[in-house]
Amino acid sequence: MSNKERRTVPREAVQLYDEFIHGEIDRRSFLNGLKKFAVAGLTTSAIADALMPDYAMGQQVSRDDERIRAEYVPLPSPEGHGYIRGYLVRPFSADSRSAQSTPLPGIVVVHENRGLNPHTEDVARRLALQNFMTFAPDVLTSVGGYPGDDYQGGQLFSQLDGDKRFEDIVAAALWLKNREDCTGKIGITGFCYGGGVSNQMAVRLGSDLAAAVPFYGGAAPLDQVSNIKAAIQVQHGGLDARLVGAWPAYQQALAAAGVTHEGHIHENSVHGFFNDATPERYNEVEATLAWEQMVGWFNTHLRA
Repeated sequence: MSNKERRTVPREAVQLYDEFIHGEIDRRSFLNGLKKFAVAGLTTSAIADALMPDYAMGQQVSRDDERIRAEYVPLPSPEGHGYIRGYLVRPFSADSRSAQSTPLPGIVVVHENRGLNPHTEDVARRLALQNFMTFAPDVLTSVGGYPGDDYQGGQLFSQLDGDKRFEDIVAAALWLKNREDCTGKIGITGFCYGGGVSNQMAVRLGSDLAAAVPFYGGAAPLDQVSNIKAAIQVQHGGLDARLVGAWPAYQQALAAAGVTHEGHIHENSVHGFFNDATPERYNEVEATLAWEQMVGWFNTHLRA
């Protein structure tokens, strides 16, 4: 189904896709579940095609954009899987090979539960164009990296030890913070799994993390919120009932701990509303607003 031919699929089918990508059901159950939504002119295969990510369509910043410098970098992760590889992006003006290069604040960008796919890399490039240096780690590094397919990536993800995955991201964050071309102030953002990691990293890193913007991620353990020193900005889709329902308790814990924070619940938006590579979930108006809120938050809390 081409973009021009794309029809809006039922919201229940979008929910079924969310269950599929989160590993709650397998591919066969997903496709069988879509059959009940098929109608004349909208077949099961057409619905499935409409729900699948289209990374070329969602790309906003070309990999070859002359305004940035990007490279894949491996780094040690002794407490994780031994090492982790990630996507480092800097604005051209901050290229360390330039005589006029100056240190920049850093942002770690954490993918969903399927590995470092093209959408996450694109977000890293977008943030680099806001004059940050960004690093997007791939927790699938130890099993060969993102395989080019989200379903296969999810299967590989589920095979890895969760604690070691987290330690890999800790290693990536501290590596970014301690680079000579970083100011030493870092933030983190992420989506779904990456959103939950962003909250957990705020607990783990304490004063080593200046700001976090988790997108539709699970809250940090409430009894550990007092460890958070970073400024937290939470982003949820209003139709993402489970996470929206959990937000008031997290907000109360943040307030009680004196953590600088704010939360944004975006109307008529589902889980994954920021991901423009999945058009049936993407809400352009609310995603644009969330982007502006995130960039403003990082500018406020990461700039000297």
